[in-house]
Amino acid sequence: MLMIVICFLAPWLAMFLRGKVIQGILCIFLHITLIGWIPATIWALVVTRREQTA
Repeated sequence: MLMIVICFLAPWLAMFLRGKVIQGILCIFLHITLIGWIPATIWALVVTRREQTA
């Protein structure tokens, strides 16, 4: 549940916490732009869900 909140507030942090550094850096660039914030959040949620089910 906490990871979902982190995905909404700081998607790049969720990527870093999952050990995906390169994806986290790309997510930071997406998160910087207002338009890119929504795809970055969705991307972080998808990665978090995959890690929880695996």
